[in-house]
Formats: sequence, structure tokens, C-alpha cells
Amino acid sequence: MNLPRQHFASCLAVILALTVFDLQGATQEVAAKPVVQAVSTVTDPASQAPRIEKIDPPNWFAGLPDPMLLLRGENLTAAHFQVEGKGVTLRSSQVSKNGHWAFLWLKTRDAQPQQLRIRAVSGSGAAVATFPVMARKPASAGFRGFSADDVMYLIMTDRFADGDASNDAPVRAPGGYDRANPRGWHGGDLRGIEQHIDYLQQLGVTTVWTTPVYDNTGSPDSYHGYGATDMYGVDPHFGTLADYQHLAQALHQRGMKLVLDTVPNHVGAGHPWATDPPTLDWFHGTAAQHTAPKYEFRSIPDPHSSPRESRDVIEGWFANVLPDMNQENPLAAKYLIQNAEWWVESAGLDGLRLDTFPYIRRGFWHDFHAELHARYPGLTTVGEVFNTDPTITSYFAGDAVRRGVDTGLDTPFDFPMYGTLRGVLTGDQPATALPDVLRQDWLYPHPDRLVTFIGNHDTSRFLSQKGATTAKLQLAFGLLATLRGMPQLYSGDEIAMRGGDDPDNRHDFPGGFPGDAASAFTAEGRTPEQAQLFDWVSGVLRMRHEHAALRAGQQQDLFADATAFAFVRAASVEAGCTAGKGDRVLVAMNKADSPRELRLETRDTALAGCSRLSVLFNAKSGARMEGTEFVLTLDPHQLSVYEVQ
Repeated sequence: MNLPRQHFASCLAVILALTVFDLQGATQEVAAKPVVQAVSTVTDPASQAPRIEKIDPPNWFAGLPDPMLLLRGENLTAAHFQVEGKGVTLRSSQVSKNGHWAFLWLKTRDAQPQQLRIRAVSGSGAAVATFPVMARKPASAGFRGFSADDVMYLIMTDRFADGDASNDAPVRAPGGYDRANPRGWHGGDLRGIEQHIDYLQQLGVTTVWTTPVYDNTGSPDSYHGYGATDMYGVDPHFGTLADYQHLAQALHQRGMKLVLDTVPNHVGAGHPWATDPPTLDWFHGTAAQHTAPKYEFRSIPDPHSSPRESRDVIEGWFANVLPDMNQENPLAAKYLIQNAEWWVESAGLDGLRLDTFPYIRRGFWHDFHAELHARYPGLTTVGEVFNTDPTITSYFAGDAVRRGVDTGLDTPFDFPMYGTLRGVLTGDQPATALPDVLRQDWLYPHPDRLVTFIGNHDTSRFLSQKGATTAKLQLAFGLLATLRGMPQLYSGDEIAMRGGDDPDNRHDFPGGFPGDAASAFTAEGRTPEQAQLFDWVSGVLRMRHEHAALRAGQQQDLFADATAFAFVRAASVEAGCTAGKGDRVLVAMNKADSPRELRLETRDTALAGCSRLSVLFNAKSGARMEGTEFVLTLDPHQLSVYEVQ
């Protein structure tokens, strides 16, 4: 897959629209939440009194580590800062040379929930802001993490469902709403997701991953959320922080989970920092002078590459305009880690998807995960490592010290399996490529955690690949549900949506928007093709849910040639059927255009001592035992699943 092309497309909106940040509107949004309210009092109208316009984070939580506040304002250089609150002290402060930014380090760990008063006082006047310290959420509010027991569903919020037409064209973000524009805002929002949780459960989804909900105000084409102009705000097109919290609560009440897409690598070109950074080294370079990006990051794990090669990857400005955060700056690193912690606590998140993972140095990721995992032991992180080579992808997995550093990442996405599934089912690769990529699982500390997928918002749709058919897509979903790891679905693939490269792969979900001719959210609204695929996907995911071996079992590959592949999932692949019935599942796939007969020798395999097969899913043709062999007959483009006894 061509990584530069895919991510360039994702960021194109920000390249095309560099709009001045609406600071007044941003302050109003913060004030509308139960967070910071800032006011300024001036003793002499003609003087240059301090002003506090914004505080990041907008609130904090009692019992979490002492926060670092970043104040944005005017005339802060000569100000003396005071914090008023019970059991709270101001440890130190640091102000930028231009007086626009101030860092305040508070001691709040032992404080009770309360409303603090932060004062910036100079000889010309004073500014006062309120800052809430809030109670933490109970452990039952979320923080459960995800695992191979789950099924993740990727939603691009703007393209899923419009649940609140009043935010289609927000007052402080005019001009972006245009459903006819493939790169414009289409109206999807957080309420739209919540209104279709029933659909997700019918499909078999347990975990929802949304693209970033950051405020992208100032970039009318940044519907995707990857060009943040306020990392503590929810974009008004999506709704409010309260809407996001309500979505999290609704999912948790149904036993489901929520994963937030986070982007600590870069911010949008319209972010106030882009022209006025809090410190001189807040970014790697400046808008006028920065390193050109490199998207091929094989140099990072390569012990023989030059420092220049990896530096251009890590420090380059993505798409050549997105300001690249300097995580070596301890202030910037603290800000980013604290930001992730704030989102997790605010919504009771179960996991984080970490964008552009290899583009940040390992030391930051180590500190990031050490902090987050210490506070939220159940939280799970999955990193985007967009490379189909297992020797590269595995380098970034956590629980492995490489170059002297453990990233702490719970798991990367399984891009190698993604590339192999597409190559085998729609390309020229033989089915033997599947066990070839699986045999490299030893490179990963936890291959069972890998998040497998057949497409996402940065890839063309499966059905738009040359040679793809609905039957082949069914094979792909069947393998996704039965192979080791945790399956991730991209919204719309389960109803046979088509689309080439971005933005063609990001069409609106049919039925989620006013005026749609039919709704694929309902059985009666689906076309025959949509219904066929939805029923297949929901069926294979139901089978996966009902059999622990398909979620947590070991995998043993039994047979592979040019067109067929067979494997077993079981609690223990060593025991065989001689140890008792257990939960032992046999999966066989034929990708050929003609029927196949497979003869599977059981001796010295996970099938040793087994003598009977019971159909679990889609076994249209016969299966029998001949001596010590299971003989399976598979139709063209068929995947069959059996319980083995």
C-alpha cells in the first residue's frame, strides 16, 4: 500500500484551507462546558492588563497526577500568578517571551473536587479564571480495554449518520457543510452514532473506534478530524463533549466499549500554535523552515541506517504543512500525555488508537504508556504502523526492548495480514502466503493481540480492488473472524460499499442522512447484495462470539497450497481430542473457481484422536473420516467451519 498517497489524501483538506483560528468562538465553546470560564478585570482601561483567554486542560480530576496548565492570553510576561483553592498550591510558572503563553504547575493530587480561581496579576491589572477540579469517574464507568474477545468497528463520524441537523453548519465554522463535496462536511455526528447502536449490536460489534473528535475549526474540509485546532475541544460539527460522554455511557450500558483516535504526532495548520508556539522548540521546525516529510519508515528499525534517514521521518511535517510536535521538549510531551489522560478520564474510554505511531520517537511512547497504564491498567492502545512487513511492524510492539526502549504499545494493527488477505483473495498471491505471514508471529510479544482488518479509512474499499467479488469479500470476513487476533471492520464494508482511494472510500453510510433513498441500517432497507453480506458477517461474528476457541484459542495451520488453507483453533493445540471434547474448531477455505477436496492428516496435529466433525458455519458439502484423515469437499470460494470431536 502506498502510505504517502493515503495519508496525503487524509490531510489534503488542511493543506487546502489554512483559515485563521476563531479564538473568540473557541473561548465560547469552552465556556459552554462545565470547565473554564475566564474573565478579565482592568484597573486602568488604557493600560496593558493581563488577559486569560483559554486554559488547557479546561479542568482536571482529583487524584490524578499534578497537572501542568497551559494558559493562553495577553500581557502575561509581567504577571504574577496565584491559585486559590483548598489543598492546592502553585508549584512554579513559566511565561513565553511574547507574553501569550504561561505554564503553571499545580499541586492538586490530594485536593478534593472544587472550583479553583487562577489569577494573573500585574501592576496594570489582573485577570481571573475559574478552573474546576472534578471527581474521577468510578471504575465501572469504563476503562476496560479491548482484546481478542472483541470486534472493533471503525466509524468516520462525519460519514456515518446525521443525528442532529442543528450542528451541520455551526455558527463558528461556516461554509464547510456540503454533501456534494467529497472533501466537505456531510453532517455525521456523535448523536448519529448513538442512534444506531442497535445496528452495531445486530452486526456483532463490541467496540467502537471513531476517528478523532478534536475541534478542527478553521479548516472547512477537515471533516476527518486529523487537523486539530483545539485538542481539548469537540468539533462543533460532531456535537459537544456532553454528546461524546453520552455516547460512551450508552455504549457502556450495553457492555460495549469506546476507542478514541488520538494524534500526538501533529496538529492542524490552522492551530494557533502554528504561528505562535508556546515555546520556540514546541515543534520540529517552523512553518517557514521545517524538514520535508519521509513516509517510508523502514529506516527506524534498521540498525545500519543513518540518523538523517529516521530524523526526516520523525521530524518532518506531515503533508509538508502539518506542524510536527516536538516530543523531546518535556513541556510538549507533558501536554500530549496529559491530553490523552484527560480524554480517557472525561469519557471513561476503554482504549486509544494512536495515529502515525512510527513518526514519534520511542522514548515518548514509553513515557506515554507508563503514565496511562499506571492510571488505567485496563486501558488498551493500538498503534497505526502502516507497513505490511512483519519485521518492521513488530518493531513497534510493546513488551519488547528495542534500541534500549520499550514503547509500551499494547498492539499494532496487523497491516501485514491486511496486505496478505487482499493479495491472496483479490491478487496473485497463493493461499500459502497466509501461513507464511503467520509463521512470523514469533516477532511479536503478543500476536494474539494483533488487530486484523481488510480495510480502513486510509485504504480503498475491498470491493473496489481488481478481481474482488462479494464471494471473495465473504471469504475475507470469514478469515477475519476465525484467524488469531481481534477483527476490525470499517463501516460500510459489511454492506458491500465500494470506493477507491480517499475520498472515494469515505462515502456516506446509506440511510444515515436526510433524503437517503433507503437505509442499510434496517433489514427491509437493504438491497439483496447488502442483505446477503450483512447476514454473512453477522453470522460469522455470532459464531465467533459463541466459541471461545475462535477468540482466545491457539492456532495451528494444517494445510496450504495455491488455492486452499486449513487451520485449527483450540484452547490447546497440543492436546488433541484425546484430552476430551473441549472447544476445537476447524476452518477450511477454498479460493479457487472450482471445487476442492482437502485431505487433512490428523496424526501429530491438533486433530489427533478426533473422529467427528459437526458443522458450525457454511459447510454446504460433505466431510468424512477416512482412516486418520479428514476429507473435506469445498465449493468454489467457500469457507467452512466445523466443531471437531
